[in-house]
Amino acid sequence: MASGTGDDAEGGRPVRLHCLAHAGAGVTGYRTWPAAVGPGVEVAPLPLPGRAGRRRETRVTDRAALLADLLPTLLESARTGPYALYGHSLGALVAYTLTRALADAGAPPPLFLAVGACLPPHTATALIGASDLPDERLLPLLDRLGSVPQGGSASPGGLWRRTVLPVLRDDLRLARDLRDRAVDPATGGRVDCPVLVFAGRDDPLAVPAALEHWRRWTNGPIEQHTLAGDHFFADLPDLPRLVGQACRDHLATAPSGAHR
Repeated sequence: MASGTGDDAEGGRPVRLHCLAHAGAGVTGYRTWPAAVGPGVEVAPLPLPGRAGRRRETRVTDRAALLADLLPTLLESARTGPYALYGHSLGALVAYTLTRALADAGAPPPLFLAVGACLPPHTATALIGASDLPDERLLPLLDRLGSVPQGGSASPGGLWRRTVLPVLRDDLRLARDLRDRAVDPATGGRVDCPVLVFAGRDDPLAVPAALEHWRRWTNGPIEQHTLAGDHFFADLPDLPRLVGQACRDHLATAPSGAHR
């Protein structure tokens, strides 16, 4: 459910900030964002099916199913006021895919696309093709990112193995398909909006230098920030503060009437 801080300083609609989570997760990591983004920004997380409040729904594992699920919500948002997207890790690929699909549908573009802890689509990662690896090969890759909890829940038969790992595997399948579709000229290519790139200084997967290559994926300007933290920095206060300020700055410089 959307939550936020009210109208912007000019008395218009607040910027609706759609947030998408990393693989294996719901959107509870954004629960602190409404208080952190500042005025004029409405935080509107977009949960994927198959987790948290949507856990009984079928998980999506390809671009077509993803767009069928989330694009109608984004189209409505695009047509009713200013909006922006932030996606973290897998969520960044989802946010990019939605931004491209919105353009293909002729919708007004977002104020910006913000991506965090995610290598650009053309860049190979250790997790590409890992969705079907046996546990003994997949878990070390996930553990390197800090995705595997300590204790018995990650043991064979443990709660994490039974409930979270299957979601992670399907999310890796989704990530691979989104990357494949991004490099396909029929479904991918550059976005026509600014891109904000956020990296964790100690991220072992999406290292800051590699994220500079997101500039290949936009026709607009790109802005990069390196934050303290590893792969999971979305719940640190600096990130929502910076994204919230970007919402206000980009709204202030948008063409008159473009997002009203």
